[in-house]
Amino acid sequence: MAIFLTRESKVLVQGMTGGEGMRHTRRMLAAGTEVVGGVNPRKAGRSIDFDERAVPVFGSVREGVEATGADVSVVFVPPAFAKAAVMEAADARIGLTVVITEGIPVHDSVVFHAYAAARGTRVIGPNCPGLISPGESNAGIIPADITKPGRIGLVSKSGTLTYQLMYELRDIGFSTCVGIGGDPVVGTTHIDCLAAFQEDPDTELIVLIGEIGGDAEERAAAYIRDHVTKPVVGYIAGFTAPEGKTMGHAGAIVSGSSGTAQAKRKALEAVGVRVGGTPTETARLVLDRLENGT
Repeated sequence: MAIFLTRESKVLVQGMTGGEGMRHTRRMLAAGTEVVGGVNPRKAGRSIDFDERAVPVFGSVREGVEATGADVSVVFVPPAFAKAAVMEAADARIGLTVVITEGIPVHDSVVFHAYAAARGTRVIGPNCPGLISPGESNAGIIPADITKPGRIGLVSKSGTLTYQLMYELRDIGFSTCVGIGGDPVVGTTHIDCLAAFQEDPDTELIVLIGEIGGDAEERAAAYIRDHVTKPVVGYIAGFTAPEGKTMGHAGAIVSGSSGTAQAKRKALEAVGVRVGGTPTETARLVLDRLENGT
């Protein structure tokens, strides 16, 4: 089992014919993803060859959905066009849209998140690496060859830390890894993923990676206290961030004691989450919990 993305998912790539879109479409196909088409109005009717696999290009998301039954889109378009791309996917009733693009104005994100939610489209991102259900499907830019299918669910604000924990825990493997992005406004949250992993029978343990800034991790802690019965292990990026310095993602804004790594760790530990001081220590905590129940 997996959350949000399975081997049955049919993926359209918005911006497939651009440089990044081409490169990552090839990688998604190599990972077993069922990429059924790309979207580019100026190149509609063509097919792009990816290692002897011809992928058609459609003029719109709606055309792609009607022709292929696609239910997932991955957005590789420049920031200025991202809002229109997500809204187009939502109008076509795509169930899941993964927005890889970084540098999208926050106002645009607010608009397209609300628009998509009103039409039943889940958005992951923006400014995220996407998600992968190892051995089943990969939507985004997460490397597919650093882990295997397994029993850990991972939700992370950080792409780099997603990859590191996937690699360090590769011998156990993952049900699904979701990179939700680090912008101030994102579609799918820690809480959304916690709820989905809680309901997934093949996820035994959840890893939650947060970072300094905002209160998403504190809200996740409250949700864990009230709704999650599976063990959760956490890590907060930014324990060594110097006070007064701008760090990392656009969402990493700290005001006084609010939003600090220490405050987030305290909130998570108060509800029974074991929190590592480094990514490697976090991986060891996961192993201890799975092997020894501690």
